[in-house]
Amino acid sequence: MKLPRRGALVPWLFAITGDTVHLLRGDMPLPWLAGLGELSFAALYVTAVFTALDERLRRTRVPVTALAGLVVVTFALNIGYLDYWQMCFPLLSIATGIVLRDRSRVMAVALATLGITSGSLWLLRPEDASTGSVLAVGWGTALGGVVAAAVLNLHEAVTRLRDTREQLAHAAVERERLRFSRDLHDLLGHTLSVIVVKAEAVRRLGPKNLEAALGQAADIEAVGRQALTEIREAVTGYREGSLTTELDNARSLLDASGIAAEIRQSGPPLPPQTGALLGWVVREGVTNVVRHSGASRCEIEVRGEPDRVHLEIADNGRGVGSPGGSGNGNGDGNGLKGLTERLAAAGGSLTSGPDGRRGFRLVAELPVDNEEERAA
Repeated sequence: MKLPRRGALVPWLFAITGDTVHLLRGDMPLPWLAGLGELSFAALYVTAVFTALDERLRRTRVPVTALAGLVVVTFALNIGYLDYWQMCFPLLSIATGIVLRDRSRVMAVALATLGITSGSLWLLRPEDASTGSVLAVGWGTALGGVVAAAVLNLHEAVTRLRDTREQLAHAAVERERLRFSRDLHDLLGHTLSVIVVKAEAVRRLGPKNLEAALGQAADIEAVGRQALTEIREAVTGYREGSLTTELDNARSLLDASGIAAEIRQSGPPLPPQTGALLGWVVREGVTNVVRHSGASRCEIEVRGEPDRVHLEIADNGRGVGSPGGSGNGNGDGNGLKGLTERLAAAGGSLTSGPDGRRGFRLVAELPVDNEEERAA
């Protein structure tokens, strides 16, 4: 955290310039001792302030030790030279507020004691020993430290708020980047798989059945147009999937790939958000079946309960459900990993892996918000 510039508090030492002039004129007894005391005061003040404003040293003993030495020198100068060095007390108060700003109770006791003591010493000066002057000196001394501590704490609070705002902005950017990368992966992976399958169907059917081949070509055009729309929606962040739509698309893709599809759906209607999440699962799971499983049969079951919904995708393929290996609950592959994170954020779970000796099974479970369901 960035603290105020330490040098900004050094000019306050000019408050004792008047006493320095008296020292140079020889108005004080033992001027060499007074000069040594003034140099010691300045050195200890700078040390206390600089170390208290240094993040590496502020919580060490150095600033407190320097402050203790500053207290001793201040009282020694004021007791030894009653008519001079009174302005050392406000500077001592400022240093006390800076050093002890993190310890509010200790600072309050120290400043109160300092104010009372400085006012009491003023009583030893017969020509200025009025009640008003004593109260003014004591109050002014204590107030200097309070103001210094309040300004520094306010500056640090503003700095923390600014840093927090920047961190939140970075986190929002990262979340949006992650959302877009997931959507792009899910959209393009599924769409390209559909286009490849349809193109292969056109190549197979072209020499034998021109009408069927043209139908598949029309499907490719429709899928491409739909993909363009979905990508635009994903870029703007407004895309919401539909479980019913994805189940229909899954049946079409599996049929075009020569995979027998069996789709079962039961239970009450699902809220839009829950259906959208399960739609992503269906899209990714069926895409993996087509691209990696080598299966001849795929079963999709959606079983809804009042407070929870269960989705299962199973095939009789080679037991491979994601690129590069047998997917598992840890989310092998970008698609399954992204789905696992999405469902976990919604309070659900995603598990996947080989189904016995042959095949692959993907299971997703999501809680259903009853209030959202009633609204739906």
